[in-house]
Amino acid sequence: MKALVIGATGATGKELVNLLLENNDYEAVSIFVRRPTGKSHPKLTEHIVDFSNINSFQSAITGDVLFSCLGTTLKDAGSKEKQWKIDYDIPADFAAAAKQNNVKSLVLVSSYGASAKSSVYYSMMKGKLEEYLQELNFPQYIVFRPGPLIRENTDRLGEKISVKVIKFFNAVGLFKNLKPITTAFLAEKLEKAPKAISEGTTILELSQIIEL
Repeated sequence: MKALVIGATGATGKELVNLLLENNDYEAVSIFVRRPTGKSHPKLTEHIVDFSNINSFQSAITGDVLFSCLGTTLKDAGSKEKQWKIDYDIPADFAAAAKQNNVKSLVLVSSYGASAKSSVYYSMMKGKLEEYLQELNFPQYIVFRPGPLIRENTDRLGEKISVKVIKFFNAVGLFKNLKPITTAFLAEKLEKAPKAISEGTTILELSQIIEL
């Protein structure tokens, strides 16, 4: 199989790419990035692209499985409009191009609480993306909704604090549906999903991700 990855330079994406490159089920892995990563592997093809003009590289979006791991925080994006561009527009446009090129499987990293009807901006955005991608009718569509992610060597103070707080509540039996998991653990589950899950639409909440 051939894997396509967007969000390959993020914490989860990096882990996933490494796993895919070592997986004998994949003979090729293509990543789409804004700047060179410096990564080299016989199975790896790195496409340096302008995500605002997907038509310019649509012919390269060919393969069997698209892993969509792209996302950012409001703080890093700088505004809701810029975050929407990264978290919604690019994944939506890229997936539409992949479907047009007959990619059969789409694996999406979404978020706990994603809902198009949510009053929380981030959850609403993720929910609307999930709904749009479902309308594309990929033969296999797998949505991951993890809770907080533990990123190795993160420099995000808010992330460190929130993870510690949730771990405290988990220890006394509260907020189990928000149990933090590592990006490495999530990447392992993403890699496994296309072969472990049947065709159709599958939404995996935290407990199902852990059990996969």
